[in-house]
Amino acid sequence: MPEVQIRTVDRDEAGIRLDRWFKAHFPGLGFGHLQKLLRSGQVRVDGKRVETSTRLAAGQQVRVPPLAIGDAGPPRPAGAQKPDERLAAAILHEDDQVIVFNKPAGLAVQGGSGVTRHVDAMLEAFTDRHGRRPKLVHRLDRDTSGVLVVARTRTAAAFLGKAFKERATRKVYWALVAGVPRPAEGRISTFLRKEEGPGGDRMRIAKHGERGTDHAVSEYAVADQAGQKLAWLVMRPITGRTHQLRAHAAHIGHPIVGDPKYFNIENWQLPGGIQNRLHLHARRIVMPHPAGGMLDVTAPLPPHMRQSWSVLGFEEASGEEAEGRL
Repeated sequence: MPEVQIRTVDRDEAGIRLDRWFKAHFPGLGFGHLQKLLRSGQVRVDGKRVETSTRLAAGQQVRVPPLAIGDAGPPRPAGAQKPDERLAAAILHEDDQVIVFNKPAGLAVQGGSGVTRHVDAMLEAFTDRHGRRPKLVHRLDRDTSGVLVVARTRTAAAFLGKAFKERATRKVYWALVAGVPRPAEGRISTFLRKEEGPGGDRMRIAKHGERGTDHAVSEYAVADQAGQKLAWLVMRPITGRTHQLRAHAAHIGHPIVGDPKYFNIENWQLPGGIQNRLHLHARRIVMPHPAGGMLDVTAPLPPHMRQSWSVLGFEEASGEEAEGRL
């Protein structure tokens, strides 16, 4: 016979609405049924009547009346859905607050038109035993590989989201571009505006004051070069706009190799041994960790860029030296 339960609100659940708390703990309980239980006083918080919109605080006691088997269904247990092997193999760092992946090039972070396979959907398989599903806190372009940080809990998501918003993070990218920028180190500051096109949305360099624009700032340093044909740039986005580094590289006349949206040099021939794929990689991230201290993670190059670096004779130590100049 089902009995009354008294559940304590977990620290990570602080601030969650009561109806969402029930959805996480009792996914089979419908919203209408929950409202009836609340109206009749069968569900209470710290002994008091409440509403579905009530925000819970850590340590509060939730009275849960006896529920039918279907209503009381537990959250999907962790591991019920096997994690995507490619994504599971790409874990660079994992603890009880954060997971950091080396996102493969070509894998979308979120769904969209015609996109059914993406990281956000795959995170369902990483749900923990408390029914907590990891949450995205930032994005990478579909064809950009590298460091992708995911929060395991609501508290961690709020903390990391704030760190990104307040630019308390240091993000470092590696790119292969056409030509060699002069000077060898620089700062790019423009306004960007999103435009729709036949190939999807792209960012256009805009004038200050133009409607719908965002200020974007990037830094770069040349790590190595192959004659005057190609250069390896270490890039650091100070702001976090859509396609920022790709648009900025094209803006200074040195578009990223393999970029289908922004490569704008006519009759440019791709050197032998280098694949016509986007050569942009989120190499490293340094940011505050929700539990204290700093999270510092580096991602190895994807196969197509590793092949290019080998063909061109680039050494990773050069990238570390260039990063020190940013």
